[in-house]
Amino acid sequence: MLTLADGNLPEVVSALRETLKIVSRTPVNIAVTGDSGNGMSSFINALRNIGHEGEASAPVGVLKTTQTCACYLSPHFPNVVLWDLPGTGCATESLENYLMEMQFSRYDFFIIIASEQFSMNHVMLAKSIEDMRKKFYIVWTKLDMDLDTSALPEGQLQQIIRENILENLQKKQVCEPPIFLVSSFEPLSYDFPKLRDTLRMDLIKNRCHDLLQNLSHTCEMAINDKATFLRKKITTQSLHDACGISDADDLAVCLKAYQLFFGVDDESLWQVAQRMGRTFTDYTNIMKSRDVQGLNKRDLRLTWMTCTVLRAFLSLLRYIPWLGDHIIHYFRRMKQIYLLEIVAKDTKTILRKVLEDSIIPQ
Repeated sequence: MLTLADGNLPEVVSALRETLKIVSRTPVNIAVTGDSGNGMSSFINALRNIGHEGEASAPVGVLKTTQTCACYLSPHFPNVVLWDLPGTGCATESLENYLMEMQFSRYDFFIIIASEQFSMNHVMLAKSIEDMRKKFYIVWTKLDMDLDTSALPEGQLQQIIRENILENLQKKQVCEPPIFLVSSFEPLSYDFPKLRDTLRMDLIKNRCHDLLQNLSHTCEMAINDKATFLRKKITTQSLHDACGISDADDLAVCLKAYQLFFGVDDESLWQVAQRMGRTFTDYTNIMKSRDVQGLNKRDLRLTWMTCTVLRAFLSLLRYIPWLGDHIIHYFRRMKQIYLLEIVAKDTKTILRKVLEDSIIPQ
């Protein structure tokens, strides 16, 4: 990443945001599945904010209405294809055949629909999707009907349903997924608003996951290369050539030079914050190397390197020919390299936050 190698963090941010705009248009295929009669089609209509009698709605009914895969779009979820799959047991004799016939590998994301009971089919669907290392939700529909037929308070009934789902998942050692209790006929109530918000966020992360992993790796490699380059300069006592440091014993001067070298100086961070729509302190507060005074208080190793006793000892060594200079240079390099490592680590922390902030809308 050339701009990072040049220490231009604001330009990295601009390039990243443009790349993410392109990635955000990548289509995502969401499979909606579950036992026959659980209300997958009704859920899709509710998620799309379309009435069940609408012309573009998924057909619903008391009987099994979805016999083949059908796809639907929604303006509320751009570049997302919702696939209404036939229920388990509708077109196949076993779950294994069902997974093959429905071509589960083609989908990026799954929503498992359940109602009335959380069956072994639901558990095995969750287990199979987890084994594919793909994200899924459990959505319990018809909560309104459960509340109408139960004498329990709403909160207690919801807790019982959640605990039952988790208990069944744990039998097959399935990790706890997001669970939403909704009514497809009341899409503004219960967990439906939370489901929509969570899904929007997870879709962004789903699209950007591989890109962010690659960018994170590339950025960290570039930071490591810069740190290696500067470490060699410190070892050969040519810091002035690399960073323009005139007094290598002044850690405050060295710190500012290192921050400028890596692109995490105040001016660069101000520009990054403006381009990201964040505050300056969002980034400075996560830096360990904000200033030498604060760093000395928090870092015991650096405190020891700069303590009065050690400075006095090094002053005495100046009177010992050759050996004294050799030891003094060694401690100076040790402090400079350690400070360099702290700034490099801070740069990685800043970049990780920039990557995270890039996919999280303000």
